[in-house]
Amino acid sequence: MMPTRSMVMVTLGCLVTGGLLLAQEQRPDRSLTLPPGGNPHLGKPDSIRSGMALYRIRCADCHGLDASGYRGPDLKTLVAGGVSDERLFQTIRKGVPGTEMPSTESPDNDLLLIIAYLHSVGTVSAPETPVGNVDNGAKLFSAQCASCHRVSGKGGRIGPDLTRVGIARSRTVLVREIRTPSEVIAPNYETVTLVTKDGQRIRGAKKNEDVFSIQVMDTRERIQGYLKSNLQDVVYEKVSLMPEYGPARLSDKDLNDIVGYLSTLRGSDMAVR
Repeated sequence: MMPTRSMVMVTLGCLVTGGLLLAQEQRPDRSLTLPPGGNPHLGKPDSIRSGMALYRIRCADCHGLDASGYRGPDLKTLVAGGVSDERLFQTIRKGVPGTEMPSTESPDNDLLLIIAYLHSVGTVSAPETPVGNVDNGAKLFSAQCASCHRVSGKGGRIGPDLTRVGIARSRTVLVREIRTPSEVIAPNYETVTLVTKDGQRIRGAKKNEDVFSIQVMDTRERIQGYLKSNLQDVVYEKVSLMPEYGPARLSDKDLNDIVGYLSTLRGSDMAVR
């Protein structure tokens, strides 16, 4: 039986498509895992500048210009927490299914430049001398902050863990997050109020959400999940669960002491005094 013209065209089309896919898989500048030899750009000023330019074009809309998070996760804290370059590379390459984080076909070198830049912003150097009265700052933290924030396993869970905040946050950012916490709210700490059909209101930090359900940690640190069909309303608030600590509530001197204390929190060996 002689092949028809349509059969030949279909066969050729399949061969061409298969060849393109094979070529894509074999492209030497596109890897699914961190290329052998690690990242040659780490610590190199020219590479870091190139990585910054790429980051601002491709990543800043979601992760913020300073990489401290906006719609996407806080990358400074992630890097400061010791995430591996392998994980960073794979996440950028493959994306995160079910989120706004897409995969990319960019060359390996672009990804390595971005990772080098993230390393440069993911660590804040320790000050040569502590700023403020660190002991007083520790006491103020224990009295006013520890009910919501944990340090080395001690404290509350409704707010971010601050065990390594001295590495991940500059003094300027710490002041901003204390004085005006609603200015930038990190993912997983966005405030929502769930209204049940019987009028009950549950306020807390949103942890997970999809089309059909939502999960929050309420102000008593209980994780609660609800089907949206069982709720009367979901109110997405624009204010943080953390209150603003203006000068009337926290003096400039006490703020200076707390920031001085937070700047010393640089690893798992630190603890609330």
